[in-house]
Amino acid sequence: MASELSREQVLALVPQREPFRFIDDILELDREHIVASYRFRQDADFYRGHFPGNPITPGVILIEAMAQASVVAFGIYLYALQHSADEVEKLVTVFTDANVDFSGSVAPGERVITSARVEFFRRKKLRAQAEMKREDGTLVCSGVLSGMGVPK
Repeated sequence: MASELSREQVLALVPQREPFRFIDDILELDREHIVASYRFRQDADFYRGHFPGNPITPGVILIEAMAQASVVAFGIYLYALQHSADEVEKLVTVFTDANVDFSGSVAPGERVITSARVEFFRRKKLRAQAEMKREDGTLVCSGVLSGMGVPK
């Protein structure tokens, strides 16, 4: 039986955990879009080497943060609408591809807001148009990300 999950339920179903979860809160969520936030921890290990004396968040981590919101969390919500929360738990969402442009950077301690709109969702595959902004509204990166649910 299909079910509409709350933002808190979706967040609880996201499989990534600390130190590799890059979603603190889901701020908005419906059939068309998601908005999520994350504050990059100042003590994250990747800052020690990227770059010493002037650390910035690696681009691959920014893509991962966008994927967790726009593909994983959003996909969990959309799949539950078609099937059920029980069916969601039988799948894991894998990231399949991205085409992302960068226009800014994120420093340790900064909060980012990721928003995404569904381009398509069918046969357990989701493609979303996503963007990440710093809390002040400055665009960090944007692009199209895709993922799909596969059996656990």
